[in-house]
Amino acid sequence: MSTRRIWLAWAAGLCLLAVVAVFALAALNRLDETALPEHHAAAPATAELIAHGAYLARVGNCMGCHTQQGSPAYAGGRAIDTPFGAIYAPNLTPDDATGLGQWSAAEFWRAMHNGRSRDGRLLYPAFPYTSYTHVTRSDSDAIFAYLHSLPPVRQQNRTHALSFPFNTQGALAVWRALFFRPAAFPQQPAQSAEWNRGAYLVQGLGHCAACHTPRNALGALRADEQFHGGLIPVQNWYAPALNSKNQAALAGWPLEDAVALLKTGVSPQAGVSGPMADVVFNSLQYLSDADVRAMALYLRSLPQQDKPLPPTAKPTATQIEQGQKIYGQQCVDCHGEQGQGRRAAFPALASNRAVMLADTTNLVRVLLQGGYLPATAGNPRPYGMPPFAQSLKDDEIAAVLSYIRNAWGNAAPRVDTIDVYRARERRGF
Repeated sequence: MSTRRIWLAWAAGLCLLAVVAVFALAALNRLDETALPEHHAAAPATAELIAHGAYLARVGNCMGCHTQQGSPAYAGGRAIDTPFGAIYAPNLTPDDATGLGQWSAAEFWRAMHNGRSRDGRLLYPAFPYTSYTHVTRSDSDAIFAYLHSLPPVRQQNRTHALSFPFNTQGALAVWRALFFRPAAFPQQPAQSAEWNRGAYLVQGLGHCAACHTPRNALGALRADEQFHGGLIPVQNWYAPALNSKNQAALAGWPLEDAVALLKTGVSPQAGVSGPMADVVFNSLQYLSDADVRAMALYLRSLPQQDKPLPPTAKPTATQIEQGQKIYGQQCVDCHGEQGQGRRAAFPALASNRAVMLADTTNLVRVLLQGGYLPATAGNPRPYGMPPFAQSLKDDEIAAVLSYIRNAWGNAAPRVDTIDVYRARERRGF
């Protein structure tokens, strides 16, 4: 066979494979359509249904992404930064030209459950349909009724700013074929109704796994490491593991303490900061006591997956001496000579698992930009910690954190100057 014929055969084979791949991807990405009921009449948009939808939108913290600062609520336009570029949240008000005015409840359900837009386009998973797929049709209809009750806002949706090939439907089809299948929430008959309600909220609208689960190189959640903790892309905060007693597990806590943390942002055991403070402020504090209790009950039941701690890189004697001096000058008045803190005001640093996380991202961020609990109905005037980005140098921040992580019985790896430098560079401090 001549060389030319060989090349033609190879080309024909590649073309055939490409065609097969296209049809395979199309088939895989259409499997989700079978999950849609053929006939489903949306419930009438009563005042009760709209109020329920408003509540569910709070559970999902929909406003957090779909409202741009200074713009009307739910009018979209906010940039969601990803490692692949910026995705702009769409307008969810019932404007006919730029919002959901022409959408039906079934089309909204398809977006929630299947990750498809009204015209059939695949949606980017920055809209967390990988979690929202568990939301029931009735809850989806309630949210839709609420959004349709809002004043319409004429605000054009912005084009996503994604790099090639991530800006193509083909690439998104491949991603979905690999990492997404629509699925109803799996009720566990052996568990109580309260436990199942908590699991439904955590795994569905709460989309807690979106932050607390590590991601692979393509941005997909690692299904086999759910709730194992991970660095939130671009934001550069570490969401600690919810199934590790060394990180943020609620297992072993009194149920009342777990409820208080979720509802108010503070409890005798811990407090929240960073992105979690935003979640409590914008969402969790508005949930019913029954729903927060159900979520806490479910989170307390997660099987523990503690991993061996990494070898401890001990701070040097010079670093400890420098850190102790800075602690005495800057920290002791609030956190105490023995790191005991002041109850209901400033957290204890001794035996504080957030202080001893192997990943020091959050500690460095808090010291650089300050630490602030959310203002909630249960804790309306929280105390805060001022930022030290301007008053302490990189080596000083590394030293005081290394001292805190190894004083009063604490034992954790030291913080290096390069860790502080990188945090400044990422956030522009």
